[in-house]
Amino acid sequence: MRRVPLLLLPALLAACAPRQDTFKPRIVITVPDGGGATSQTSFVVKGYVLDDKGVRSLKVQGVQVRLAGSEKIEPFSFKTLVSGTSADYRIEATDLSGNVTSLTLPVRVDRVAPAVTVTQLERDGKVIRVSGVAADNLRVAQVSVDGTRLNITPGARVEFYAETTGQFADIEVRDSAGNTVKRRAQ
Repeated sequence: MRRVPLLLLPALLAACAPRQDTFKPRIVITVPDGGGATSQTSFVVKGYVLDDKGVRSLKVQGVQVRLAGSEKIEPFSFKTLVSGTSADYRIEATDLSGNVTSLTLPVRVDRVAPAVTVTQLERDGKVIRVSGVAADNLRVAQVSVDGTRLNITPGARVEFYAETTGQFADIEVRDSAGNTVKRRAQ
């Protein structure tokens, strides 16, 4: 009878052993929105790192970024300086257990405004129906007609359709870098 409890002893002791941290820190970029395209060569990148045990450090291009402490969620920000039209920023986070995660943030400087073409314009009384195509060298992020944002799938070429009232339809297209173009269809 005494042997049965002794056989269970290793299993009970294993349950008391400290667990190894296998959760790597997660890096989340919140700004810039739209995947790292901007019209500026210098801007602030914002985000946060999260880990179940706590974040020890964050480096960008090998340079330490100051964090508030060793919290489980650590907000961060750093300023970029892109020479040319693109750059890759390597972001590396380390948790309190020594697990490391890295993320490469590609940044593109885009100063080219998107284009908009009206393909069809119809009037039915006071209702205006407008169809068109918005295009950009990177990505069309938003199309609005008379201030109403249309439901689109962002991409390099986006077809759109809208109905509005009035004398004309004001179309605004914004790309992922924040460049805009406005066109009045009448």
